[in-house]
Amino acid sequence: MSSAGGDERDDKLLPSNPDFPEDLIHLLKEKLDKKEAPFLKYLGKNLTLVWIDENDSRLGMTRFEYSANELFRRRKLRLSCGPVTIGLNPMLNRDLALYKHTLSHELLHASGLLDHGEIHANLVREIAPAPKLADSLVLQEMRERVLEKLPERQWICGDCGYTWERKRVSMPARCPKCAKPFKS
Repeated sequence: MSSAGGDERDDKLLPSNPDFPEDLIHLLKEKLDKKEAPFLKYLGKNLTLVWIDENDSRLGMTRFEYSANELFRRRKLRLSCGPVTIGLNPMLNRDLALYKHTLSHELLHASGLLDHGEIHANLVREIAPAPKLADSLVLQEMRERVLEKLPERQWICGDCGYTWERKRVSMPARCPKCAKPFKS
């Protein structure tokens, strides 16, 4: 695995389950209070980590065994969340920075921060920032998969007619030749 930090993992020796993140759970306990993360204190005994299918479009997922209504009730009453499963994509083994980022993101969900709000985003950025696209082969591969499925392989400027190869998922703001706002 290549990452900005130069960390590498051997993809051939994939463990049967991801390593249990005791260090990350301890770090989250230092940074979060009980109101923000009511399930955090139960994660040590209720959490299971598994690998999901490598062809899955997600890098990670968090699954609670209870329904959303039951989780809401348990959150309000400060009860245990019950069994929680975090699934990680095995492709993360090739990028340690993205692995830590994804695991931190999923652990925040498992601890009770269910929404992708500002607190969630700031904590993930502080604990394990996402690698830049240029530094992550996994993110580059995922981008290529998405681009392959899109119907447009190139962009054509509606003003000057300039054509260029599509290299990003989102539509460009301006034409690289005439610099006018892009319209197809």
